[in-house]
Amino acid sequence: MSIYNKINIAIIGATGFTGLDLIYILSKHPRVKIKQLCATKNLGKKISFFDKRIKKKLPKVTSIKKINWNNLDLVFLSLPNGEAQKLIKLIYFKNKNLKFIDLSADFRISNTKVFEKNYNFKHKAKNLIKESIYSLPELNNQKIDKFRIISNPGCYPTSIQLALIPLFKKNLIKTNNITIDSKSGYSGAGKNLEKKFNHKNLYSSTFAYNTKNHRHVCEIDQQFTKLIKKKIFFSFNPHLIPTFRGILTSIYVETNKGKTGDVLRKSLIKYYKKSKFVKILKLNSSVGSGNVLNTNNCEISICETRIKNKFVIFSAIDNLIKGASGQAVQNMNLLFKFPDHQGLQ
Repeated sequence: MSIYNKINIAIIGATGFTGLDLIYILSKHPRVKIKQLCATKNLGKKISFFDKRIKKKLPKVTSIKKINWNNLDLVFLSLPNGEAQKLIKLIYFKNKNLKFIDLSADFRISNTKVFEKNYNFKHKAKNLIKESIYSLPELNNQKIDKFRIISNPGCYPTSIQLALIPLFKKNLIKTNNITIDSKSGYSGAGKNLEKKFNHKNLYSSTFAYNTKNHRHVCEIDQQFTKLIKKKIFFSFNPHLIPTFRGILTSIYVETNKGKTGDVLRKSLIKYYKKSKFVKILKLNSSVGSGNVLNTNNCEISICETRIKNKFVIFSAIDNLIKGASGQAVQNMNLLFKFPDHQGLQ
């Protein structure tokens, strides 16, 4: 049971795609009071200017300099990689009751050398990594309320881990030669899409990118090793597709001897029997991102192929909700001991 009736929160990075979804969800959450919304541009504007779905009267967009840190219980950071670590470093030890949920990659990777190699800049808050916890709620068996910095998982890693971790734990599938193919709506690249990808007809075509060195690979690799206690050999092939939101991940696996699709499916059903957000479909069900858009849900389908022991596992999420803002709210609920589904259904 929570000791909090309501918590006071601020959202930094309020006008980005994930920030706006976060505000929309939290504006309807019965245990949350939004005290401040911060951005670097469009200061003084109402948040409804950026998202017409948000009907509740909320504070206008302000600068970070205007934040009264002592008046807050929690800060959500929806910032570009590298920014959250600098800000948290400045205020972590000055405000010892304040908690943070970071939606960037800044605290996802426990090994700073791996982080710096993949993100191409020096980590500015190395001493705080041990004070943080990576939390994908359905897979995290640690009590996150012991930590003040919660690192929200990436969107691709969320769809992948939810589908594979329970099967690895039961030794149902082989750990080598796994191919992971993920297709994401272009919102996953943020609002500066054109600056990141110089590709013709980007909004009306399918675009494969970073098949060797995608930044999420080190996150996936870390979590596999941490949760499975063995090395998993996989390739990861991400794509942007001409739709705004949603991820469909296709995972090509080979089962261990005698393990059928029905065995895989029943194992996932048992693992997620208490989850309100992960739904295991019937064997060989068609699946797409349409059913999960604007929800915190993940749909998983086990599909047989023409080869007896080879299967395709499909995992569908909304990259902005279960892959970002919704999962952040789910982590908030766990952090403050609210029901984990509160404000998300």
